[in-house]
Amino acid sequence: MVRQLADAVAARTGQLDVAFVDVLGPSPSDLLRESDIPTVLVPAFLAAGYHVHTDVPGHVARSGHPRAVVTAPLGPDPALVGALVRRLDGAGLRPGDAVVLGATGSSDPHARDDVRTMAGHLAARLGQDVPVGFLAAGVPTVADVVSRIRTPGHRIVIAAYQLADGLFHARLAEAGADAVAAPLGLAPEVIDLLVTRFAAGTAELDRTR
Repeated sequence: MVRQLADAVAARTGQLDVAFVDVLGPSPSDLLRESDIPTVLVPAFLAAGYHVHTDVPGHVARSGHPRAVVTAPLGPDPALVGALVRRLDGAGLRPGDAVVLGATGSSDPHARDDVRTMAGHLAARLGQDVPVGFLAAGVPTVADVVSRIRTPGHRIVIAAYQLADGLFHARLAEAGADAVAAPLGLAPEVIDLLVTRFAAGTAELDRTR
């Protein structure tokens, strides 16, 4: 799905490469070492945690690349609300349902604050409180939130604050909610934001010639 997303962005920006900062390769430093042309790195993360603040800049430094710019991450951003709502509708959200924003989590408190910021944007659109639950790092957990807000006769739907399917999205289905929305994936809002971040990075490169 990440490669499909990259293809959709490339159709508007020109050819691009995909790097992974964890588990898979190539890494950003692998790709940066292959070329010395000015390069924009767009972190496709929904919150600015360790990977954004430390990992990606570390790859740039280790590569020795002469002109590389790292943009702001994908989220949080109010532009993503429309995609979250559409995914909730696709999961069968009904009037009166409670909504929980389920995120992977991070040991970085700033990243957890980013998720809460996104929950605030979603709550404003829905006109109801949207509590946050985490899966891997951070409290409360998604399961704890679902258990705490469960009331007889009312459904709970999880909005997946995740980019792609995978292990963590599968774990959302184990949290005890009545439905789980699909990840953001190839939503037009995601593609638009990535293109916008790329344009901002390109402008920064132009300013620093």
